[in-house]
Amino acid sequence: MIKASSMSKAVAGTFMVLTGSVIAGMVTMVIFYKTEIAKMNPTPPPTMPSTTTRLPPVLRLPRDLIPQSYEVFLQPDFYTKIIEVVNVTSPNQTMHFTGNSTVSFHCVQGTRAIYLHSGDLAISDPVVVNRNKSEKVVVSSVKTHEYPSNFLEIQLEDALEEGVNYSLFLAFEGAINQSPYAMFVSTYVEGSPVYEGDQDTERFLVATTLEPTNARNVFPCFDEPDLKAVFHLTIIHRSHTQALGNAEVRKSNGIDHNWKVTYFHPTPKMSTYLFAFTVSEFTFTEPSSPGRVDIKTYARPDATRAGHAQYATDITEEILRFYEGYFEINYQQQKLTQLALPDLRAQAMENWGLVTYQEGRLLYEEGVSSLLHKEDIASIIAHELAHQWFGNLVTMKWWNDIWLNEGFATYFSILALDHVEPSFQLKESHIMSNLHTAFENDALASSHPLSPPPEDIQGTFEIEGMFDSIAYFKGAALLRMLADIVSETTFTKGIKMYLSDFKYKSTDQDDLWEYIQKAVYDDGGHTDVAKVMNTWTKQIGYPVITINTTNGEIYQKHFLFNDSSESNLWWELPIRVMSNAPKSSPIWLISSDKVQKDEFVSKKGEWILANVNCTGYYRVNYNSENWERLLTQLETNPNKIPRMNRAQLVDDAFNLARAKLVEVSLALNSTRFLRDETEFLPWKLAVRNLEYFVLMFDRSEVNGPMQAYLRQQVKGLYNYFRDYTDNSTVPEDHSSQHNQILAIEVACSNGLPECLEMATIMFAEWMNSNGTNQIHPNLRSVIYCQALAAGGRQEWDFAWEKFQSSIDTSEKEQLRQALSCTKKIWLLNRYLEYTLNPEKIRRMDVGPTISYIAENVAGQALAWNFIRAHWAYVQWDSIMLVQAVTSRFSTQFELAELEHFGAQYPLDAATMAVQQAIEQTQVNIQWVSENKDSALEWFERETAL
Repeated sequence: MIKASSMSKAVAGTFMVLTGSVIAGMVTMVIFYKTEIAKMNPTPPPTMPSTTTRLPPVLRLPRDLIPQSYEVFLQPDFYTKIIEVVNVTSPNQTMHFTGNSTVSFHCVQGTRAIYLHSGDLAISDPVVVNRNKSEKVVVSSVKTHEYPSNFLEIQLEDALEEGVNYSLFLAFEGAINQSPYAMFVSTYVEGSPVYEGDQDTERFLVATTLEPTNARNVFPCFDEPDLKAVFHLTIIHRSHTQALGNAEVRKSNGIDHNWKVTYFHPTPKMSTYLFAFTVSEFTFTEPSSPGRVDIKTYARPDATRAGHAQYATDITEEILRFYEGYFEINYQQQKLTQLALPDLRAQAMENWGLVTYQEGRLLYEEGVSSLLHKEDIASIIAHELAHQWFGNLVTMKWWNDIWLNEGFATYFSILALDHVEPSFQLKESHIMSNLHTAFENDALASSHPLSPPPEDIQGTFEIEGMFDSIAYFKGAALLRMLADIVSETTFTKGIKMYLSDFKYKSTDQDDLWEYIQKAVYDDGGHTDVAKVMNTWTKQIGYPVITINTTNGEIYQKHFLFNDSSESNLWWELPIRVMSNAPKSSPIWLISSDKVQKDEFVSKKGEWILANVNCTGYYRVNYNSENWERLLTQLETNPNKIPRMNRAQLVDDAFNLARAKLVEVSLALNSTRFLRDETEFLPWKLAVRNLEYFVLMFDRSEVNGPMQAYLRQQVKGLYNYFRDYTDNSTVPEDHSSQHNQILAIEVACSNGLPECLEMATIMFAEWMNSNGTNQIHPNLRSVIYCQALAAGGRQEWDFAWEKFQSSIDTSEKEQLRQALSCTKKIWLLNRYLEYTLNPEKIRRMDVGPTISYIAENVAGQALAWNFIRAHWAYVQWDSIMLVQAVTSRFSTQFELAELEHFGAQYPLDAATMAVQQAIEQTQVNIQWVSENKDSALEWFERETAL
């Protein structure tokens, strides 16, 4: 997530005295408030009026005051270890913080009211000073507005004057959260517990995560992304802890034997959501070959000593160097600190200079972590470091354009990963995975534009709803398409100019189009960038183009799973086409009218393939003769078709069948070639699409013949890797390692006897080995899952005991997922109940754990009932959970239940997810009713051969 600002060094004399006395004369800031604030004779908090003189429009702050800098003092009052005191019946942990802030701002339009944000804070002692004259402005009233605005309204007796600089001092206090948002506490174990319930090993830390709108819960601020400022942070914390912030530590002094104070250098000019700090006893790892920037990765001392953060630290150095060279703009701070947190809501957050991660996403444990886990680590670091330019250095003006952060970070992380770890060979796989995730969600009428009007995105729940596959993956796909249209060289030139000219500023997508256009003109091009791209970003969805290779006729229409939805949308789209060789330049389709193009005519009965290498964000349908030629080519000599297009043909066929644009038999025919296919990408896309058939039919009579067909198709692939698998070894290249895991998963889950025997034997050997696990780390996740699916209580209890006792992050994650694979209903019910106990399942793991259970056909109905019964507790992960539990919905009864849920429950951030689930369920009901019999007939025919 993202980032904040810089501030003026000139502070009114009054506040310099205030700051000095905070540190010099006190142990706690509470005492400071009582002793020093009195000297300033501030206006006391008045009786709050019931009305205001002028509320801002909608939920946005007015722009009459522009922040320049913040002085923020914070004292989180907590213990890193619970200390038992004699005659005290409960541990003496505290969850409270106090602080004060001074925001300096410039008045651009006269006003008698100051509006900023404050959430869940007790505010006191407001002091407003005219900094030009060093005079106080009398406060007449203070009012706190509740959600959704969270405005802090300060009315003044005299109007602030245009062109004058002012400052606002506020004291505040609040609670440290036990859930991971705003300022929160996180717990971990240091060392090994001597006995069950041993609290001597339990440790606590405090951290922050503020994107999108939680900075206001830590200190009062102008909490909107374009209101950038510089931040001067001071933290008072316990003497044995270390405080980390966005910027470097300026100095740290002891106050007494309990407390010390740490002052930080000013941050760059940044958004409030990028502000961050932590207080902990963590230790750090440095790169093996340090560079210009001081890079450190902080983690639990046990993890640091074991070297678990070394890979992350070293690859960070390489990724940072790549970005600096690519953008020709250096990273803007002297230090880059990364933190592996035991608890974090998002997988990672790109706070400028203090990037935080879920520790399982950052730590690599030799001999325990899968070799493929390095891919995940490098990928997520590449994403967060891309944000140091896209989001931190240049920030979107408002959350409706969050894709300018997330789409760019997704796009460039693929390039960075391919550069620093070329042996991973992940570029094509990541591109296709991202593309099809976006395709699936964008094929619903309830999708949303990539860049909706800013007035449509106002409250926090609407903002959070923008962080979805559209922003991340459609955004990245459209950037890749744009680079193909104008050329990568021109695209890169435009991006460099864009970043250089908007340093420390905020932009919208029109600014991006302007700078790509400049580069197009510089390079002699003629593409009207805004005209083309606005058809993709300002309206929902994407097209399917239909090509008749007999006469060259081609047209486009809005692709929707629900064929009853009416749409007149059209796009300006470039089509790259090939037969025996690709054409050199794209062919443009710029209306919804049918046109004829000679390039699409099959003159000698050869196949025609459009959207070469999948650079376009659209699907392609053909006349039946061309489909037959392409599928025959896949079966006889697939290498004549580019690898990405082999995967795309399968994906298009299945999704066109879902939209009832082709027969289901055509889609299923596109999987016949898999029997002899050993490449990962075509298998990955085929399995992804067959999953829809599994979800629709694994509770029906289609399931038996469907599993028989999948056993038949995967047997060759399973045998291809069998020597490796049976000896618990893996091939060298990463693509083959992925394919080995896929082969085991498909073979075992569809009942291939030799696979089930292998999984149960390997797991039994571990159970009987006195702790020695011979299963290769790459294969543990899939073998654990398949062994528990085939087993019963004994296997489940063994895995649960290992989950509870393990201190290895990777092992715990693999076991937590595997525990959801059992087919025993009562075990799944028990596991669901465990998610309500944070001592058993960490709060941040509740949503993913329930989602894993919902993926299991035996657990889906249980999970649906469970989230409705415990909605208040699980709502934190509401979007994820709604998507997981409804993925199989395909009956009128399930639709009625879902509609009742949508009408009766407080959905908040899940509102759009429920709307989309309702639409998808309606589509599923119609599709199943129309295609169940033909699917059953096809699978029976194929397996009878």
